[in-house]
Amino acid sequence: MTRAGGTVRSRPRRPRWRTVLLVLLAAAGVVTAASAGYDVATRNPPAPPAGLRFVQAGDVRTRFLSWGDHGPAVVLVPGAFETADAWHALGASLGVDHRVFAFDLTGQGYSDAVAPFDVGHDAAQTLAFSAALGLTGPDAPVLVGHSSGAAVVGLAALEAPQDVAGVVFLDGDALPLDVPTWGPRLLVEPYRTTLVRLALRSDRLVARLYASQCGPTCAPLDAAGVDLWTRPLQQRGTERALLANATRAVIPAMTSEELDALRRSAVPRLVVWGRDDVDGAYTADSPGSTAAAIGAPDPVVVPGRHLTMISSPDDVAAAVRRLTSARGTR
Repeated sequence: MTRAGGTVRSRPRRPRWRTVLLVLLAAAGVVTAASAGYDVATRNPPAPPAGLRFVQAGDVRTRFLSWGDHGPAVVLVPGAFETADAWHALGASLGVDHRVFAFDLTGQGYSDAVAPFDVGHDAAQTLAFSAALGLTGPDAPVLVGHSSGAAVVGLAALEAPQDVAGVVFLDGDALPLDVPTWGPRLLVEPYRTTLVRLALRSDRLVARLYASQCGPTCAPLDAAGVDLWTRPLQQRGTERALLANATRAVIPAMTSEELDALRRSAVPRLVVWGRDDVDGAYTADSPGSTAAAIGAPDPVVVPGRHLTMISSPDDVAAAVRRLTSARGTR
């Protein structure tokens, strides 16, 4: 650029990559600040409902529900992201002629969160819960494990076969899931906490997942139903367990050696499966292959998808009675 009296040089332009970098850094700062602010704003979980019942089960103060006051004992063990509340329909159906109990596993719901959050600890809590209620020896319960809870009841039966009257694998094969771990490992705080809380506080997401897992025969969740599923999973203990396992993708499972030991055991076994539960990790062959793996008779296939204790409680209850009827009514 020239002017009268001399030449003025133009100011050199900043390289484009530096401008992009500055924009990205500014955006990252805004997102990080928003994430940290959200974590602070949501640090207090919703209050637990009044009237919860607890029992000390080993090292875990355990929340539980019960139905029925006579007959053989049945203990219902939830799967991942489930609590005792998932068993209301089946508990009511079985409670006509059974003593039925359901509880929150440690790190899921209102039970105390006590590490480690793994299948071994879950099985120990299950046995301790039965013992705390006096359900041992001749009064031992049939254990029903839903989804990943199948691994919990299977391992409990191996640990204390004298205190387990039978096991039911309900919509679960006890095998490990092939879950990628690289994704969660890329997340650092505060983003990890933010994503967990956003997921567990999304009524729409929970309602959609419930509908896809339960199937068309299940009524859509209303506001009270959504709260029944989300409130226990928003407790600090649940969040702590999820964050502790986030980078390991831990899902309760049994080893092939443990499944073979269960197959050779004297503990009665049964597989119950939803007829349309063929999405994701399962196929049409899953019920039969699961029964073969644990030495159970032919599987009982009932209407529904993955939440058969909700979609088909009477059918599932009839199947459970196959294991309890031989013990008689107490």
